[in-house]
Amino acid sequence: MRPIPRKVATVSLLLVLCLLPAGLGCAGGEESGSEAIFVSGRIEGDEANIAPKMGGRIVEVVVREGATVRQGDVLVRLSGKQTLASRDEAAARVSVAQRRFEQAGQQVGVLDARLKQLHLQEGQAGLQAQGRVAQAEGQLAAARAELVRAQADLEQNTADATRYAGLAQKGAVPQQQAEQFATKASTSRALVEAAGKQVAAAEGALAVAHASLDDPKIRAAEIVSLRRQIEEAKTNARSVRAKVTASEAFLSRLDADVEDLEVTAPFDGIIITRAAEPGQVVSAGTTLLTMVDPRQLYLRGFIPEGQIGHVKVGQRVEVFLDSSPETAIPAEVMRIDPEAMFTPENTYFKEDRVKQVVGVKILLKGGYGNAKLGMPADGNILIDAPAAQGEQ
Repeated sequence: MRPIPRKVATVSLLLVLCLLPAGLGCAGGEESGSEAIFVSGRIEGDEANIAPKMGGRIVEVVVREGATVRQGDVLVRLSGKQTLASRDEAAARVSVAQRRFEQAGQQVGVLDARLKQLHLQEGQAGLQAQGRVAQAEGQLAAARAELVRAQADLEQNTADATRYAGLAQKGAVPQQQAEQFATKASTSRALVEAAGKQVAAAEGALAVAHASLDDPKIRAAEIVSLRRQIEEAKTNARSVRAKVTASEAFLSRLDADVEDLEVTAPFDGIIITRAAEPGQVVSAGTTLLTMVDPRQLYLRGFIPEGQIGHVKVGQRVEVFLDSSPETAIPAEVMRIDPEAMFTPENTYFKEDRVKQVVGVKILLKGGYGNAKLGMPADGNILIDAPAAQGEQ
């Protein structure tokens, strides 16, 4: 989780300043001929207050004071049944929205396929309609020709039947022959009637064929209607997609809340205070633990106002711990206070407490594991040595 901004640990400072007549320190550095300003103080470090991003009941505090932790290690666990339930509900909503989006996409695909089919039918409809009209006209012409032939046969057979009936009455021809012509005339009337019906059927087929000439217009109207449906389906798909995106974003936020139920170390460091225990209900931002980076420790001291002009940020420093007074720890000046102040009241010598001094921070570039918070230490600021450049 994101760490709370660090605050500087306040510890008592031991100040011993060794003044020379020329205004420079009396200690010599490792490099021969280098002059130095002697400063004494205590080891300090920038603290980070570890707090949860969200409130809840503490289930477990994994570490205690003095524990060394790595970046990302879990330090505190909070309960979050309601958060977990909300996350599960949001996940279900995302799943439902995704299924709806898939269905909307499938609907658009089906309509697109139907549109392509209608375009093909629109081009074929005109040709097919013209073919049907020509076929129907041919059938009608044939039916009418058949009707004319049948009518001619009927006239001839009727005339023959009448003539032979008269001849049969006069005894000029047999009665049987007269009856045969009468039968032909009757058959011809039936053929004429059938041919008439064929003509009527052909005329109906021609009318239907003529009606099919409007099929391209009908297909065009269907295409326009289908395009509107496709646009509506695409709009619906975009709307569903927006809901999917919103649901996924909400789920991501809840996933982050679930992750925040575990408070993790923002960097490699050491736990120096523990201010929370299991069972406590805490709100967001409540300090649970305090930790410090042991690779970012510094010596905090004060320089007499008259000597501060010889001190610059980045200047090399040799720091000596009481536990190892012969071993110099490489360091550099990391900060010079912008304003002078009177010597702090915790200075051991009363006469020194009325002098103007300027505070400095000297960043240790080594001695990791040996330097501890609150440990007294001395330093030599090498005023004529080149500035340190990334020493480790």
